[in-house]
Formats: sequence, structure tokens, C-alpha cells
Amino acid sequence: MYYTWMIIGMALITVFIKAAIFMLGERAAFPIWLKEALAFVPVTVLTAIIVPMVLAPHGQGLELSWRNPQLIAAIAAVLVCAGTRRQLLTIMVGLLVFFAWQFGVLGR
Repeated sequence: MYYTWMIIGMALITVFIKAAIFMLGERAAFPIWLKEALAFVPVTVLTAIIVPMVLAPHGQGLELSWRNPQLIAAIAAVLVCAGTRRQLLTIMVGLLVFFAWQFGVLGR
């Protein structure tokens, strides 16, 4: 029951903040430091979601071996991104390496 109230509370706070900003529009002025800090939120959230999925895909601790297709694909994607800076190519190579490793190398 406690978790239900916690989730409801977080949802209400989120809706209130978003509604207030939407209704105020241009009248809501944020300091520059806050705008700069908020620019990092998407990267931070994606990192918090992706890193555990790559390093511990089964939730049983770190899997830092060649038998982890998520890790191999992530390394390939990072290398492609660093070399080309092309998002679509990075996604395509990451998916291709993941599936090739999963079904080709590991034979799952």
C-alpha cells in the first residue's frame, strides 16, 4: 500500500509541475544555470537505464565476458559513434552486432 501512495504522489507532483510550466508558458523564466543543468537530464536518464542492461543483462551481477552480446554490441556502438558521430549508423551497427553475436557466435 505504501508503494501505491508513493507512485500516486510522484505522479501528482510530475503532473503539477508540467501543468504549471505549460500554463505559465513564457512567463516562467528559469535561471541559465538551471537550463544548462536540465540539458543533461536526458543523457543521465538514458545512461542510468542502459548501463545496467548492458553490464548485468540478467540481473545476476556483472557479466563482463565475450558471452554477453549486449556488452559486445555496446562496445561496437560506442566505437562507431566515436568514429563517425552518425546516430542512425550507430544504432544500425549496434543492432547488427547484437543479433550477429547472439545468433551467430553464441548460437542462441
